[in-house]
Amino acid sequence: MTTPTTMPAAFIGHGTPMNALADNRYTRAWRDFGRSVPRPRAILVVSAHWYTNATAVTGMAMPRTIHDFFGFPRELFEVSYPAPGLPELYEEVADAAHPDWVGCDVDSWGIDHGTWSVLLHAFPEADIPVVQLSLNANQSLDEHLELGRKLQPLREQGVLVIGSGNIVHNLGAVDFSRPDHGFDWAHRFDDAAREILTGNDAAAVAALDAHRDFDLAVPTPDHYLPLLYVAGLADGTPMRSLVDGYAAGSLSMAAYTLGADCPTGDGATEDPSGLVAPDAPAEQSNI
Repeated sequence: MTTPTTMPAAFIGHGTPMNALADNRYTRAWRDFGRSVPRPRAILVVSAHWYTNATAVTGMAMPRTIHDFFGFPRELFEVSYPAPGLPELYEEVADAAHPDWVGCDVDSWGIDHGTWSVLLHAFPEADIPVVQLSLNANQSLDEHLELGRKLQPLREQGVLVIGSGNIVHNLGAVDFSRPDHGFDWAHRFDDAAREILTGNDAAAVAALDAHRDFDLAVPTPDHYLPLLYVAGLADGTPMRSLVDGYAAGSLSMAAYTLGADCPTGDGATEDPSGLVAPDAPAEQSNI
């Protein structure tokens, strides 16, 4: 197995867990990204769905597939992503983060749907070790950005870093009558982020909390924070748009790559968002 001097990185707008089972322009873009990158030694995912009160890394040899949602079809709960872990990667992350403390989780978490719904398409064989890095709810936007910067040495050791969340993520405003459209405020905030990310100062996305639409686009920080890790890695290098679009008015499906040369998604399907209304109310569905 060979890896380049520096592995690519990506931020993926993962949307609903139903995208794990969907064939749409978003999931095809994720697939194309996975096919385009050199085979990683490991994949380190910063997922919106491991939002806790500490910074931690999964350290188990065989992480479990977590179905951290409810109100969705039974077939989604039957999905398994049996990728191995890589316990020794914990030490590398801890060294990179020094002097900040990083814990090792050997039995609590695993691979949540923010991770496996994307990797099922990008790396369907599930034969590359997967490790997750938690989001510390006690840290500021700038602190998350700085931790992302510190992860740069991992890319030079064959580790593919992926942030999985959504730049715009407001479940309270979900409108299922707008399956592939965004509200005006969602477009404004998403466009502001795009201008920054594709420019020469991706780190400036940490200052978007001053944007007039931030409170609507980011009512809770969990889905926005994974973006900051990849922006921190960019360090003046423009990111490239992998795919963009909206779901249910209030979700941005935008995805960006760093140091990757891959095609964009190959067109929409009848349901381009992959968004299927769950039985539970949208604000309780943890998508």
